[in-house]
Amino acid sequence: MEDEAPEYDMAAVLSLLEGRGIRFESMRHDPVYTIDDMLALDMPHPGQIAKNLFLRDDKKRSYYLVVSREDRKVDLKALREVLGSRPLSMASEDDLWRFLKLRKGAVTPFGVLNDPEARVDLVIDSFFEGSAMGIHPNDNTCTVWIGTSDLLSVIGDRCRSVQFKELP
Repeated sequence: MEDEAPEYDMAAVLSLLEGRGIRFESMRHDPVYTIDDMLALDMPHPGQIAKNLFLRDDKKRSYYLVVSREDRKVDLKALREVLGSRPLSMASEDDLWRFLKLRKGAVTPFGVLNDPEARVDLVIDSFFEGSAMGIHPNDNTCTVWIGTSDLLSVIGDRCRSVQFKELP
């Protein structure tokens, strides 16, 4: 993996939100790598914690950042049908770094800020449409709760597409 620093690290993401006057709540914490780690922290708003999956199709032509409710197990075969895509699997850690400049455990929609070529499709569980979600600001030692519309106002032009879907 390249060690080139991301343009948008945690400090840059938080500064961007503050600079745009976007309301958000944040909590610093020990590094977390799984949803179970997150839930063990006894965070505020546990029903708004998002699980983020970075996926690719079998030809490595399409990449998807899927934002799901934390309690949902995403069925990749069923998701393929919903998206009309080729077979899906988890993208590699190398791809995660190459596209989003993120490390394992820190996957978040804010990662698309580090992809000026807008190569990733963002798929958000319709559960979050019109509400807030708890996500990392490109670092797994902090969680921010932000309204979905505010999130999209910041990152929308860095995605190939943004779709709200009822995830299977």
